[in-house]
Amino acid sequence: MLNTFLQDGADDALESLEPEVTEKTLSIMELLMNGGVGGQVIIGVLFILLFVAVYIYFERVFAIRSASKLDRNFMNQIKDHVSTGNIQGAKSLCIQQDSPVARLTEKGISRIGSPLEDINTAIENAGRLEVYKLEKNVSILATIAGAAPMIGFLGTVIGMVLAFHQLASSSGQAEMGTLAEGIYTAMTTTVAGLIVGIIAYMGYNHLVVRTDKVVHQMEATAVDFLDLLNEPA
Repeated sequence: MLNTFLQDGADDALESLEPEVTEKTLSIMELLMNGGVGGQVIIGVLFILLFVAVYIYFERVFAIRSASKLDRNFMNQIKDHVSTGNIQGAKSLCIQQDSPVARLTEKGISRIGSPLEDINTAIENAGRLEVYKLEKNVSILATIAGAAPMIGFLGTVIGMVLAFHQLASSSGQAEMGTLAEGIYTAMTTTVAGLIVGIIAYMGYNHLVVRTDKVVHQMEATAVDFLDLLNEPA
């Protein structure tokens, strides 16, 4: 009994001597706000780039979706109008559709009577203009996708320089906890930059794919229209 009592007392004494370990939680806002003025400026710039990227993405998605809408019987109706000589009716139909494909077709209809090569050239020129409209501001997404990670890395480098400057200024006597906190806080700008870059990159690639589909639709319609003009009367 005595030995058991002494053993329990020794265990209690050792437990009282052990330092109490507290788990330190970390929130996103703490990381953003504890990065110093330089880190906060970098984070602010990245938030602005994220807003611009999201705005451009959704604006272009809706614009491209609207441009891709076309009545399946559009070319059949155009063929009927052209075959009967109703050029004005064909133009009116194109104006009602109000899409890149319809505008290309209208450009070709307005050149009926000219040599086929001139009609083809007019359609190609109009097509380049329509592609330019579809790709409006899309290059900004590509720029953000490349620049955001570099901006985030710049913030991290600045934070690391400041952290090691603090270590050098204290003659190597700086607390490791304080130094480590400064380092992981500085790393948040790289994380933020990568997140913004990934979002912009994925949005850019999606818009490129959607734009290519509309371009292929325009090319197919232009070929159909030229074939219509080549048909024997």
